[in-house]
Amino acid sequence: MKAVLMSIIGCFICCTTLYSQDDLYKQAQKYQNSLSEVYQNPETSILSKKQLKGFHGLAFYPINLKFRVSATFTKTLDAIPFDMALSSGRTREYVMYGIAKFEIEGKVFALPIYQNTYYRDHPEHKYGQSLFLPFTDYTSGDGSYGGGRYIDMEQSDIINNTVTIDFNKNYNPYCAYSTGYNCPIPPTENDLTIRIEAGVKEFEMH
Repeated sequence: MKAVLMSIIGCFICCTTLYSQDDLYKQAQKYQNSLSEVYQNPETSILSKKQLKGFHGLAFYPINLKFRVSATFTKTLDAIPFDMALSSGRTREYVMYGIAKFEIEGKVFALPIYQNTYYRDHPEHKYGQSLFLPFTDYTSGDGSYGGGRYIDMEQSDIINNTVTIDFNKNYNPYCAYSTGYNCPIPPTENDLTIRIEAGVKEFEMH
């Protein structure tokens, strides 16, 4: 399942190439449709047979390009590993890879982006260049999953200390759909004091 999601995410992450507003909208729509198809397909879905019977696709907020932002990226030098809490009560080791600073509705935000230390130490791994951006916002528990949402990135997405973050392409942790998973809990530093009404909504069949 993770490999399928990572493949989808990798195909639709935007870089700094200039696109029209219509192109950007279509890219986000294509990503959302592909993500929804993963959960609808019994061969790739983590949903139970019971859930699939009444499932007709994931619910998303309307695509809104104001939530696609160009962020200034500052890499964290000599980052110290730390244990990120998981929903199971366990932890997983990450480092803060850097901080993305951006503006939405005239407000400036700074979001840490993380790297799993296993992938950091094993760059040859197929996910060795992957980065992880978890976040919560004012929709968490009020329209979107209370445990936050995720955006996956690649180191190559950072170009000239700039990275594009498209919140229309976020996704839920597996814990939003089923029990028994170890889902990273977004650190308090990744709590956005704004409603990010973009991307996937709360799954109401859990």
